[in-house]
Amino acid sequence: MAGVQLARNEPIGRELYAALRERILTGALKPGDAISEIQVADELGVSRTPVREVFRRLADEGLLRILPQVGTFISPIQLRAVYDSQFVRETLECRTVRIASERQTRQDADRLEDFLTLQTRAIRDGNLAGFFRADDDMHTYLIGMAGRPAIWSLIQGVKAQLDRVRFLSLESGEWLDRIMEQHRAIIAAVLAGDADKAEAAMRIHLQSVFQTIERLAETQKAFFEGERDLVRP
Repeated sequence: MAGVQLARNEPIGRELYAALRERILTGALKPGDAISEIQVADELGVSRTPVREVFRRLADEGLLRILPQVGTFISPIQLRAVYDSQFVRETLECRTVRIASERQTRQDADRLEDFLTLQTRAIRDGNLAGFFRADDDMHTYLIGMAGRPAIWSLIQGVKAQLDRVRFLSLESGEWLDRIMEQHRAIIAAVLAGDADKAEAAMRIHLQSVFQTIERLAETQKAFFEGERDLVRP
């Protein structure tokens, strides 16, 4: 069973997509878990049509595997997709953070400090989902500072598998501390107007996914699929 609860404030398909996607990204639904259109539709008291459309959309993102006459299952994390999306993200965000550092204002400084406060509070409260949102919000804001807000939408469209790795990594307190150090380094460089240092700090931060994969590949082997020696960006 998917265990999905919806607020019913938006069209059923939109809410269901967001809810299932979050459960997959956060690991609440794990690779190999079976999920049924009929069961989800029955749980929610809706027809199978919107459920089927959501399943197809998640399958297109590589989050579900639909096997005709067999069933539908949560996909493992596909390492090639992780590396490809990291390449896209690094290419775009390292460029935009340079621009952000050249355009930063006092208002930006206050907002960026707010993101650090929110992240610190989420860690203190053990709120991993809250930390994840605050992390993404910070990156979104930095891209907006560069005057390229549409870039984040492009990144969002390719980073589903990468997000699964990111969320798994948050289960380690030591790793959370390291991420916070990296965030502080990025923001300090941006607010100092140092484009070179901001780009370098962002690159270190985004490439840390490789260390995450190496660590998780030993402790969470069932989550991954694909060769771990693929060419890195």
